[in-house]
Amino acid sequence: MKNNRHNKILELINKYPITTQEELIDYLRADGYDVTQSTVSRDIKQLRLTKTLLPDGKYRYQASPSAEKGAKNNFNAIFSSSVVSIDVAMNLVVIKTFSGMAQAACAAIDMMTFDPIVGTIAGEDTIMIVCKDPESAQPCAEELQKYIG
Repeated sequence: MKNNRHNKILELINKYPITTQEELIDYLRADGYDVTQSTVSRDIKQLRLTKTLLPDGKYRYQASPSAEKGAKNNFNAIFSSSVVSIDVAMNLVVIKTFSGMAQAACAAIDMMTFDPIVGTIAGEDTIMIVCKDPESAQPCAEELQKYIG
């Protein structure tokens, strides 16, 4: 549970310029995480998040390199234990997972920065990745294939 929440926090701070704990709590609650301020405060400390100055003078949360390394290790563990197969169709990469594992594997993909990926969607046992163009789908699939052996 805590690992999932930590992964979600890292995903959110990479996606949005979150400047306060309250904003982070709102995003987490919108994604179904029932969190308190003290829980989020502990998570921030455990993840070693820092605040970085933005051009507009505000500060936003940012992950430390060690937190990113932890996220990559989590990606490897989640992805390699969930995925059954990877296939390509035009500009789509279709990933089959064990039943019930697509959401976790998709969240792990979303946390990583794979440049050709425009977006992802997950069902019960299938993930669909939309790539920028058909030429980038095969290299994307090959890169993801490396994580499942």
